[in-house]
Amino acid sequence: MSSPARTLVSSLAWWSRIFWEFVESDFLTFAVPNSIFGIIGAAAGTSAGLVSGPHLSPVDILKRCPTVLLFNGYNLLIFDLANQRSPESVAEDRANKPWRPIPSGKITPEQTRQAILCLVPVALWLNYSLNVWNEGLLIQLFSWYYNDLRAGDSVFRDAIIAVSYGLFNLGSLRLAIGPHNSVAPRGHAWTAFISAVILTTMHIQDLKDQEGDRQRSRKTVPLVFGDGVARLALAFCVLFWSCACASFWQLTWHSCAVPLCLSGFIAWRVLTKRESRDDARTWRLWCLWHSMLYAVPLFGGA
Repeated sequence: MSSPARTLVSSLAWWSRIFWEFVESDFLTFAVPNSIFGIIGAAAGTSAGLVSGPHLSPVDILKRCPTVLLFNGYNLLIFDLANQRSPESVAEDRANKPWRPIPSGKITPEQTRQAILCLVPVALWLNYSLNVWNEGLLIQLFSWYYNDLRAGDSVFRDAIIAVSYGLFNLGSLRLAIGPHNSVAPRGHAWTAFISAVILTTMHIQDLKDQEGDRQRSRKTVPLVFGDGVARLALAFCVLFWSCACASFWQLTWHSCAVPLCLSGFIAWRVLTKRESRDDARTWRLWCLWHSMLYAVPLFGGA
């Protein structure tokens, strides 16, 4: 291999590793569940009333899986680059996540900004080419609003996250069903349902980060309303949404027993396990629970 080619390959490998370290902590808890939402929604398809158009074969859906994951991956990457480059984020990561690229010295905030400048046009072009322009453009807008305008430190934090989840989920569903099908009204209602779940339960991730958020003056639910109120609200909401999900899809209780039992376990942990390490484990259980909700359309009726 010639020297220029070797240099190019080495540079691409380095940037790929750096980009992965930016998204590593969010990939399995954000990009993968959002992809699952779209893929399962496509699999449930017309029988569940989520999709309008011709029947979708399993082979067609499987072929689109890499595209769905790609859409979530590159949009998540831009969000995480913007989210981790501010001085406040770097200071927080030095204390809590020193392995991340900026606090570990692998890349500077300015280099990160330059990477964003290069990647945003690529992301916009991909969103247009994949026919998810509306969702993709709004995702970039909310990323700028959340990070650069610091709305992520305000009381609007959870609302922005909930809307962003909805955009990622809707884009994933559109990609999974392909260009010859459309999202039915019930599909839009299901997407909004999940965003409501996120809006009212997402503050579970803030329980474990209260110390750092307090130092940053971030207005999270536990800090604004108090730890006890946040935990009570969370325990109620995970149970409520599990029951509401069963009602939405007209399920029998035994067919949704697993998410129902898991939501009860999460509610118990939130109220009884209050150490930071316990909250981190409960948050991972929440990620599993809300991913399970994505599978419910496979068992429901239209």
